[in-house]
Amino acid sequence: MRRLYAVLAHVLSLAVVAEFFFAAGGAFGDGALYRAHHTFGYVISSLAVLLAAVAGVSRMPGRLIRLPLLVVGLVTAQVVIARVARSLEDAGALVFGLHAVNGLAIAVVTGLVVRARVAGRVVGGSPAGTGAAGTR
Repeated sequence: MRRLYAVLAHVLSLAVVAEFFFAAGGAFGDGALYRAHHTFGYVISSLAVLLAAVAGVSRMPGRLIRLPLLVVGLVTAQVVIARVARSLEDAGALVFGLHAVNGLAIAVVTGLVVRARVAGRVVGGSPAGTGAAGTR
C-alpha cells in the first residue's frame, strides 16, 4: 500500500501540472482545454481523497492523511472562487486572481505530499535518516 501511495502521490503531482497547462490554454480561448481544466479539478480532488484513504488504511502517519485532505479543501475553494468570480461583474477579474493564487497553493501542498512520502520512506526496516540509509 505504501508503494501505491507513492505512485498516486506522483500521479497527483502530474495532474496538477496538467491542470496548469489546461488553465493556460483555456485562458487564451481554447474551449477544449478549458473543459479539460474544469474536469481535471475533479480528478485532482478524487486522487487526493484516494490518497488519504490509502494512507488511512495503511496506518501511515497523520501528515500523509491530512495533506491530501488539504488538497481536497483547496480544490473545493477553487470551485467556490470561480463561482463567486463569475457572479461578480467588474470585480470578477480580481476574484479570479485568487483562483490562480489558490492553484499555486494546491501545487505547493501537492509537492509537500510527494516530499512527505519520500521523507517518510522506510528503508531497511528503519525510517529514512536513522542510520539505515542506503540499505535495502
